[in-house]
Amino acid sequence: ETNEAGTLYMITTHTGTLGLFALFPLLNAVTGSWLFPAAGSLEASSPMATALFLTALFAFGLKAGIMPFHIWLPSAHANAPSHISAAMSGVILKVGIYGLVRTLSFFHGIPLWWGCLVLLLGIVSGVFGVVFALGQHDLKRLLAYHSIENIGIIAMGLGVALIGQTTGSQAMMLLGMAGALLHVLNHAAFKALLFLAAGSVIHACGTREIDLMGGVARRLPYTALLFGAGAVAICGLPPFNGFVSELLVYLGFFQGIQGMGISAAANALAAPALAIVGGLAVACFVKVYGIVFLGVPR
Repeated sequence: ETNEAGTLYMITTHTGTLGLFALFPLLNAVTGSWLFPAAGSLEASSPMATALFLTALFAFGLKAGIMPFHIWLPSAHANAPSHISAAMSGVILKVGIYGLVRTLSFFHGIPLWWGCLVLLLGIVSGVFGVVFALGQHDLKRLLAYHSIENIGIIAMGLGVALIGQTTGSQAMMLLGMAGALLHVLNHAAFKALLFLAAGSVIHACGTREIDLMGGVARRLPYTALLFGAGAVAICGLPPFNGFVSELLVYLGFFQGIQGMGISAAANALAAPALAIVGGLAVACFVKVYGIVFLGVPR
């Protein structure tokens, strides 16, 4: 199983790198240089700009695990040692987000469909990530699907910021980008905490199967406390850090709903989607915490 996960990760991440090998010559063809262009220096309305955007979205989407480019992520994170899973989920996924943000920063006059596409991919990643997590019986695979969900939340914030740039709404740009970048930091903190706590549980129990655990809080009280703190944070509940970044994204949605046309419709769709993600995340972690840490040992 570990061998298959490693092979799949190698194939998909190399495919993403091939996308980057396509991206940089395209960028060179536009700018005439291998150096990154200055922020806002490229016109986004040309066909070459569209090719750059789609190539970057594919390549960096594979690196970040945005749906539908997430196929390597659940098995890789589940089978890696837990401290490596913490680094992969907390840090390595965010390199893809950084690459996407950096590439988008090159352009001005961004068309509306760029932001709507990023927002739609974020909604799909968030909703389906948490739905798949609810059906897992492997503790680390469940946390891996929650990484896809949180990458979706970050992509929603980026989508709002791009729509704000297109429509000239400074508030949407500020709230969306601030929420996305803050959630990058927040997710790095609470997901690393959750994976390390899960590693402690798996080390003590000798299994990743949730259904075989129970009553772990009696033997591992500090682990139970820390996992509980991470669970509250990842569900976006106050007063923990996940709440703050998700609130900023929500405020960006509400700012966008006040506009007109497609951008208002996109934000009106995204706000309840993020609410669904939050509600299902709470249901998932109530189930996990109840089965693993409470009750009696099985």
